[in-house]
Amino acid sequence: MKILNIPTAAFCLSAVLTAPASAEVVGNVDVDWLGNDIVVEAVADPEVKGVTCHLAYFERGLIDRLQKGNWFEDPSNSSISCRQTGPIEIGDIDRGDEGEDVFSERRSIIFKTLRVKRIFDEANQTLIYISHARDVQNGSAKMSMSTVPLFGAGAD
Repeated sequence: MKILNIPTAAFCLSAVLTAPASAEVVGNVDVDWLGNDIVVEAVADPEVKGVTCHLAYFERGLIDRLQKGNWFEDPSNSSISCRQTGPIEIGDIDRGDEGEDVFSERRSIIFKTLRVKRIFDEANQTLIYISHARDVQNGSAKMSMSTVPLFGAGAD
């Protein structure tokens, strides 16, 4: 049985209220007896119809938090895979090299956020999705990337 603590629930709610896209949990894999899980979420790109990303990340359980301290923070590790799940229709997307946020979710009480950014590689007609942690001070090199080729569909 998974126990959801009050701070996690409150910040999940605040992340949903401020996130560019919403995620639907589609999988939850128990990895040990301490309540640690790998959570898999489906995130539909709000500006590109027909593209869905599946994001996996590690979520610490209550026992692990009590044993190891660092109560309000989860690791920065994540993995992403994005695919065409219908006819692609590109809306008004940022075409700059910084891209734009598609999804974000708090991974600590204040500073760390798990983000998915979309970058449009116009020359190669490809959408690039990157999952990474954003932290105020201690950025992480841990990231995962997935691409969706457009083949001319909706790429004006």
